[in-house]
Amino acid sequence: MADPRIVITRPLPGEPVKLLAQAGFRDVWINPHDERLSRPALLEAVRGAVAVLATPADTLINAEFFDAAGPQLKIVSNYAVGVDNTDLKEAKRRGIVVGHTPHAVTEPTADIAWLLLLGAAKRASEGEQLVRSGRWTGVAPLQLLGRRVIGKTLLIVGAGRIGLAMARRSIGWEMNVLYHARSRHPEFEKSPINARRVSLEDGLREADFVSVHTPMNESTRHLIDATRLAMMKPTAILINTSRGGVIDEAALVEALRSQKIAAAGLDVYEKEPQLAPGLAELENTFLLPHLGSATVEDRTWMMEIAVANIIAALKSEPIPHAYPI
Repeated sequence: MADPRIVITRPLPGEPVKLLAQAGFRDVWINPHDERLSRPALLEAVRGAVAVLATPADTLINAEFFDAAGPQLKIVSNYAVGVDNTDLKEAKRRGIVVGHTPHAVTEPTADIAWLLLLGAAKRASEGEQLVRSGRWTGVAPLQLLGRRVIGKTLLIVGAGRIGLAMARRSIGWEMNVLYHARSRHPEFEKSPINARRVSLEDGLREADFVSVHTPMNESTRHLIDATRLAMMKPTAILINTSRGGVIDEAALVEALRSQKIAAAGLDVYEKEPQLAPGLAELENTFLLPHLGSATVEDRTWMMEIAVANIIAALKSEPIPHAYPI
């Protein structure tokens, strides 16, 4: 009997092939190029696969994708915490398990959110460009004045693991923490975080910093739109490490350009890798290329979780990290 075919759509850190071989699975195809497969190439690559280890760049894992793979497909193991690239209803209808890597992304993404917060508040990108350009003439009293962080109010939108890790990091800055979530989260409210649950609208009006950590789905698409951006203080700073589509990026560009809000720090974008027109030219932005989980340790851990999901599925064992569908 032939080995089940496993497809990995992008080179990954660590040794996924070795881990699969140790579990008895040796028919593994990995995209040899560190670049996103075109749609035709992706559909061709997954033909005959029993398991696919996909990345967030592999968009539209849908009926067309499942048809291309064939009826033997058991699992799509997503190399990410979010699965907004996958048609979960169609996967459920076909009995295909969807895996993800929730725990590995928590701490590094919270680190990046704080990097964005501090970078945007302290105008770090503008400062670095000034130094590198050779135009810096020395310290000056009015040069690149940013915003204070200590003692300010932080609104966390989305009270999951990453939102909680973000809140923990605020303790050293003695911040007043608010959180918005569909239900109460006592872990946010107890000491030393002492957060207060608020409506999104009240939180936006009160916060000096807004950090978005909600998952991407139809209910959160453009959650932060022109109307809600207008609720924020003109001194407020918006941070996003969740998914780009949670923010209406065109509306954000207008809010930044007209100084309706002070600045934004972004690691994710609505139509990655493209940016909304005008975003890159704005000086009051601190922009990173989706680095949320990008550490050697955590990206390797993500690979190990994604592979473990596949091994469990192919051995008809409980999936360690199946996305609930």
